[in-house]
Amino acid sequence: MQTVDVLTCPEPVAAFWQAHADGRDIALATSGTTAGQPRVIVRSTASWVGSFGACAARLGLGPECRFWIPGPLRATMNLFAACLATHAGAPWSMTRDDATHAQLTPALLRTLLDAEPPAGLHVLVAGDGLEPGLRRAAEERGLLVSHYYGATELSMVAWGPDSESLELFDEVDAEVRDGVLWVRSPWLSRVQTDGDGFATVGDLAELDGNRLRLLGRPGTVTTAGATVELAPLEVLLQRQATDRVVVFAVPDERLGQLVCCVTTSADLDAVRGWARENLDGGHRPRRWVTYQHLPLTEAGKVDRAALARGLDKLGRRESPERSS
Repeated sequence: MQTVDVLTCPEPVAAFWQAHADGRDIALATSGTTAGQPRVIVRSTASWVGSFGACAARLGLGPECRFWIPGPLRATMNLFAACLATHAGAPWSMTRDDATHAQLTPALLRTLLDAEPPAGLHVLVAGDGLEPGLRRAAEERGLLVSHYYGATELSMVAWGPDSESLELFDEVDAEVRDGVLWVRSPWLSRVQTDGDGFATVGDLAELDGNRLRLLGRPGTVTTAGATVELAPLEVLLQRQATDRVVVFAVPDERLGQLVCCVTTSADLDAVRGWARENLDGGHRPRRWVTYQHLPLTEAGKVDRAALARGLDKLGRRESPERSS
């Protein structure tokens, strides 16, 4: 039976549910990366629908609720949220109106906090790691916050209040092999698995019982002769900040590549001071930049490619650290 490319349909949510009624698989595109184009992923509708009950229960989502989904349905997490709302009988809209729930990225949550967020709004945050400081800031403004980690290929993997407190979702088994997360669950797409039914998207992680700590996607640079893994470094620096920290590399004539850390003015001293005390050699960022607003993709995620291109346009640039 032919697969339905729901994202090319005029009404993607209706197309999803029609495919479900017909027993047909659907095709979705990943968000892509700075290094490659999006890929098409095929999955059964049941691999989403089967998880909707547990998601709705965690959110307290029902017919009396209204779900605000401001991002484009081309982003898998937004289509998932819209289909979840329909399953729960809750109206959903791309405008806030009288919303009781919202699907946001961390960046869009930060933007909401800069305005006047309605007290009691239950925000489901996905698409990127939700740092504990941002979660606490949202709760102090009267919001309820839930966060999940997943991927287009894997769907729901872990759930918690923020990225430091994730626990494996219902019916999810996970293993960490050589630092890489492998997942087995009924929620997988029709992705290639090993002989035991586990699949991976290459995310680095630590697993302690049911507790999952994500360390980002692999990505290494060579600077001053040292090989540096950027994702774990960003996680370490993020733990010292109250707002978002972004780490990436920029070309440098002398060192080959230079590790750059972008943070807010309020977090700069704490993050930079911690790096000086705890990081050596190429692992310590050599260039520090502060920002007021991070560039975002259409889906509301931090646009790292645009950030690197527009580095000098951000707030205040700090002098590079000397190599040690």
